[in-house]
Amino acid sequence: MKKLLLASKSPRRQALLQEMYIPFETVDISCDEIYPGTLRPDEVPAYLSALKSDAYGVLSGDEVLLTADTVVLLDNNILGKPRDQEDAVQMLLSLSGRTHRVYTAYTLRTAAETMSRTDGAEIDFGFITPAEARFYAETCNPLDKAGSYGIQDWAGITKINAVRGSFYTVMGLPTHLLYEDLRNLGLTHSSIR
Repeated sequence: MKKLLLASKSPRRQALLQEMYIPFETVDISCDEIYPGTLRPDEVPAYLSALKSDAYGVLSGDEVLLTADTVVLLDNNILGKPRDQEDAVQMLLSLSGRTHRVYTAYTLRTAAETMSRTDGAEIDFGFITPAEARFYAETCNPLDKAGSYGIQDWAGITKINAVRGSFYTVMGLPTHLLYEDLRNLGLTHSSIR
């Protein structure tokens, strides 16, 4: 029986796999997330996801490794994870009243093959005041989130006016695509194989 290894500390990705009833275990990787400047911004998550996958090392015949990466694009510029709370506040204010895109890519690797897929969504972000941005930065731990916000927490609940694309892609995993790929690998819940 195959075993899914999730190389991500993201509690959101872990929760999504649990909600999909996909058994998995988490593993650690060490990887400098550096990408070539020649890549288009929407290509960066697939590159970084594959880079993380390669950093894990050799897999046994029954293991499937899942890595992922999410980027937020505003005016075709990548907003990564904020350096500190002040950086998070500035990112949130830059998103205020504007439309941006979110791309999430994942890589699935077995001992025999590797595949990556990317999905994108467009977000209409409402106006956020400096006081609201500071409140969010101080209470909702934006430091582990690309673009400084999570669609599933206060900023998403109160400030997102529209999402064109998958909510879960914005959250950190394009689950509608991932489920099909995991099913093809025989990794869905045993009662629905």
